Amino acid sequence: MADLAAFAVVAEEESFTRASKRLGLSQSALSQIVQRLEERLGLRLLARTTRSVAPTQVGKQLLSTLSPMLRDLDASIEALSETKERPAGNVRITTVEHAASQYIVPALAKILPDNPDVKVELEVDYGLKDIVASHFDAGVRLGEQVEKDMIAVRISPPIPMAIVGSPDYFARNPAPSNPRELSQHVCLNLRMPTSGTFYEWRLSKDGKTVHARLEGQMAFNAISPIKAAALSGLGIANLPLDQVEGFLGSGQLQRVMADWSEDLPPYYLYYPHRRHGSAAFRLVIDGLRWREL
Repeated sequence: MADLAAFAVVAEEESFTRASKRLGLSQSALSQIVQRLEERLGLRLLARTTRSVAPTQVGKQLLSTLSPMLRDLDASIEALSETKERPAGNVRITTVEHAASQYIVPALAKILPDNPDVKVELEVDYGLKDIVASHFDAGVRLGEQVEKDMIAVRISPPIPMAIVGSPDYFARNPAPSNPRELSQHVCLNLRMPTSGTFYEWRLSKDGKTVHARLEGQMAFNAISPIKAAALSGLGIANLPLDQVEGFLGSGQLQRVMADWSEDLPPYYLYYPHRRHGSAAFRLVIDGLRWREL
């Protein structure tokens, strides 16, 4: 069983180097384990070159059967932590930058100090990952991005947005007053890795809604550099209001088209129906759950 588990990690990582770090074994020991397994089964499970490692067709078939079994076994063992006096275990979550900084980390700060045996790993990624295939316990995305077959738990209010730019930028470019005028401006965009397109700016006023994908001189894969670019006078940005309130107050940024702003949907934590509910996992879910004041 240990040899099968080791093979699964190598096949998933497609690297003895990464797999050895994950397992805490030397590369030579891990290579011997996989070779021993192949000899025992009489099957070639991995195709190796000097630069790459990949599962063979037989290896892929074995991995497709093995991975769900190992995940279920890990979850069952993790669930045994409920027999201890306090929750224990690891929880891996894929999330976006804004949700992590504004909602997840502050919520975890209230529960983790009293639960030292619970470990949480956050991976910031704007792509829409298959959380099962990527070995995450849960994901956090806007509600509209969550697949219908997932269990979803709301963890935030709707997200107010603000279109902003620096005084220096607006000194050079008259401030826009409606969506049509945005095309005359340098818009700082967020590139979405899954679709490859820019994230659309959502605007609404008096029952009229516009979802615009705007061209600009710069594009980014995270909101922090977009905010920095706006502060530097490189263009205008459509950002969560909580990310720019301090700069609006200090005068470093100016808000425009406030009457056109549209809130984004709340963030939700989501996970598969088949996910075993360990005590650590339930603790994290309950700690992140949004509660109206």
